[in-house]
Amino acid sequence: MLKEMEKQIFSFSVSSTEFYFAGGFSHLRKITDPKATVLITDENIYKAHTKPFNGWNTIVLKAGESYKVQSTVDAVVEALIDMEADRKTTLVGVGGGVITDLTGYIASVYMRGIRFGFIPTSILGLVDASIGGKNGIDVGEYKNMVGVIRQPAFILHDMVLLQTLPLQEWENGFAEIIKHACIKDAAMFSLLEENNLNSFRQRPKKIGELVKRNALIKIRVVRKDEFEKADRRLLNFGHTLGHALETQYELLHGQAVSIGMAYACHMAEQLTGFRQTNRVVHLLEKYNLPTYASFNKQKVFKVLKMDKKRERTDMNYVLLEKIGKAVVKPVSLQQLEQIIQAF
Repeated sequence: MLKEMEKQIFSFSVSSTEFYFAGGFSHLRKITDPKATVLITDENIYKAHTKPFNGWNTIVLKAGESYKVQSTVDAVVEALIDMEADRKTTLVGVGGGVITDLTGYIASVYMRGIRFGFIPTSILGLVDASIGGKNGIDVGEYKNMVGVIRQPAFILHDMVLLQTLPLQEWENGFAEIIKHACIKDAAMFSLLEENNLNSFRQRPKKIGELVKRNALIKIRVVRKDEFEKADRRLLNFGHTLGHALETQYELLHGQAVSIGMAYACHMAEQLTGFRQTNRVVHLLEKYNLPTYASFNKQKVFKVLKMDKKRERTDMNYVLLEKIGKAVVKPVSLQQLEQIIQAF
């Protein structure tokens, strides 16, 4: 049986999410009925962890951000119809951010909304993508342009799944951990400085504690501002420029956000008086993340100005005042273009 202390329930505006921080894939049967559940995963996860999927209805998708598009949604909806999935069916996304985004979005629109949950299999998924109810797809070069905010019924953590995670995906996920430290947790920033990627990879208990710490940071922010009217915007630190770079160049999400954070620190020097850029850049590089890149500034700005954080002629840009404290500052598109051209 699942121990009660392993389960924490967090309430949101119109629903609640059960978090199983120390669960395990095998516990899924206690959360949802296999006969009325469909798992959605990608071929990489399925090949690496075939056994846990035995006895479950499973849809296996091709892996990668390029498949987080409407045609994939259409294919899954057709498969669900063939399976005779109904309003009592639960969808469970087993994978990283692409799979959780797709699963949450499909569950939100199939039959106008069915129950869904997640088993995140990457650091990025565990600390960020699975939490907060943002579910969506990309449209051309515009990332997450179409989607909904709807909370999963449950999120189940199984740290064993990280054993097959490639090194690059560990680095990818640590970009979001560093982001959380930058905007909300100066003590965690120091902890990350004192350690390195290997010290977390080689100690399951240590990474489990770090994942939970980060999950709770995001949960607290989302509960205060579920629909991104105020504090939740802070979670977009590094993402405005990062998303524009990610869609234009072959970058992983964490790599793009890392570059976005480095440039946002330089912007903050001008706009908030931030003085710790070198510390942030050094930490990103310590965790093998890129910090600077040459890019087509005109092309990237064209994508950036369509970011969802824009309001008319201003972009709500997330900047640091100091490590552990971020602010949202409206920056005119004209000024933003000048700053980017000067990079």
